[in-house]
Amino acid sequence: MEGIRLHADLTLPPIKSAGVVMFAHGSGSSRLSPRNRAVASCLVGNGLATILLDLLTEEEEPLDEVTRKYRFDIPRLAKRLVLASDWLAEQPVIGSLPLGYFGASTGAAAALIAAAERAGRIAAVVSRGGRPDLAQQHLPKVQAPTLLIIGGRDSAVIELNRHAASLMRGVVKIEIVPGATHLFEERGALERVSDLACTWFLQHMRGPV
Repeated sequence: MEGIRLHADLTLPPIKSAGVVMFAHGSGSSRLSPRNRAVASCLVGNGLATILLDLLTEEEEPLDEVTRKYRFDIPRLAKRLVLASDWLAEQPVIGSLPLGYFGASTGAAAALIAAAERAGRIAAVVSRGGRPDLAQQHLPKVQAPTLLIIGGRDSAVIELNRHAASLMRGVVKIEIVPGATHLFEERGALERVSDLACTWFLQHMRGPV
C-alpha cells in the first residue's frame, strides 16, 4: 500500500463468514492488544472474520514508543485504514463480504474517518472507549450504523461520545457498560463489550453467508 508494509492477523471462522471486521487499535497499542483479541475471538466464534491490523510500520512503532509522534496522527491512521480496506476489496472471496470497523480509543476516530471516506462500503462501526470527537468534521458523513460503547465510570469520554453522536446523521447508538472504566478491565466488562459488538455487526451485515 503506497510503498508501506503493515502487519495484520486475519482469522476466518469455521463456517462461511457473514462479514469481515477490521480492527483499528488505540494510541500505543497494536494488533497484539489482548482486549481487542478477546473481542475478535468472540466475533470469530459467531461467524465473522476479523483482521487485527497494525496501522504503524515496523520502523514507526519504536519511534512512536519514544516520541508518541504517530499515535495521535489520526489522518495518517485513517488513510491507512482506507488503503487496507481497498486492498481487502480486491481479495478473492473475502473481499466481497460486508466490511465493518471496530475502533478502540483513538482508533475509533480513525475508523469513523475511514467510514466517512468509504461511506458506501462500510456496513457497521463499533467504538470501544473511543474518541469519536477527534473525527469531528467527518462525523456527519458517516453513513454506517455506529455503536459507541463507553464505560460507566469513564465520565469525560461519555460526554465526548454524546457530543459526537449529536453530530452524526446516520444510525448511532450509545451503550454504557455500568461500573466499567476506560480499559474495561473490570470483571465481565469486556465480555459485555464483545456481546454488544457481535450483536451490532451481525445485525447490520447481511451479505453472503
